[in-house]
Amino acid sequence: MSTNTVVLGTRGSALALWQAREIARQLRAAHPGLEVREQIIVTTGDRSQATPDRRLADATAALARPTSSGPGTGSLARIPNLVEGKGAWVVEIEAALRDGSIDLAVHSLKDVPAELAEGLALVAIPPRADPRDAIVSRAGVGLDALPPGSRVGTSSLRRVCQLRAARRDLQIDVLRGNVDTRLRKVAEGVVDAAVLACAGLDRLGFSDRIAERLDPARMLPAIGQGALAIEARADDQRVTALCRRLADPAAEATVAAERALLAGLGVGCRTPVAGHATLSGDRLTIRGLVGRPDASQMLAESVTGPVAEAAALGSQLARRLLDAGAGRILAELQAV
Repeated sequence: MSTNTVVLGTRGSALALWQAREIARQLRAAHPGLEVREQIIVTTGDRSQATPDRRLADATAALARPTSSGPGTGSLARIPNLVEGKGAWVVEIEAALRDGSIDLAVHSLKDVPAELAEGLALVAIPPRADPRDAIVSRAGVGLDALPPGSRVGTSSLRRVCQLRAARRDLQIDVLRGNVDTRLRKVAEGVVDAAVLACAGLDRLGFSDRIAERLDPARMLPAIGQGALAIEARADDQRVTALCRRLADPAAEATVAAERALLAGLGVGCRTPVAGHATLSGDRLTIRGLVGRPDASQMLAESVTGPVAEAAALGSQLARRLLDAGAGRILAELQAV
């Protein structure tokens, strides 16, 4: 293949295509004359989204049944069996990278496991978008204004435990699908509201659907949320050099801390773990949270230190959370 051509692999969802095409645009702008070819790859996560799952319907019904802990808390621990496992959105794409079918891939970083496939690397993190979660509601109201008993949709255990901590009077429904599918389910009244990432809504032109952008102090984001990751073969110096032109030092520092937290906890990206790093001058603060799905136990810690030690700070935070009992919570959920 010409040294002036790269093949970019991506999922076929509207959001994934937007992200891939935006990175392709930036690469062409940074390297005039570069040809970027697009290759769509169907992942395990895509197939599971499109496949009816009786367990999903059963769990949704179980979530609606009240218990002594409040509305719909009794079966939240079953959700780990319903969401995609480690790397469900990237395994096939990483296989294509390793066999040379594509030269680079663009991911939503929050979907990327802490451990990459052998021989691959995240070669650049571009500037980060809004990392916060958003409330989208039929009534156009935020979290506090939702009436008691409102049905709020999400398939994220991280969001479930924090929603439950904020509003025990809400009913949590399992809600899957791409961004447009989830928005349609809100509009049609399948649920009264849903929690989605601000970044995806903004990128797809749905900012006007956001009723509230949730303060991270109340809804700590997913690790890597709002960031895009460019992945390539670790030994491909040509592609790495092309992509480094798009890298943002601030985004790479915060992401390094957050992914070190994820790795230190030894879990996948679809567990009740939240982590968010911020910069202030040459100092970095990272906050982390591990919670039980019913919010009966919520462990939150933070550390601050030099930006140059971002990854070490994330690892330190993981140890603090484990010392506080996070390992027991995560082990129990993984055993469900």
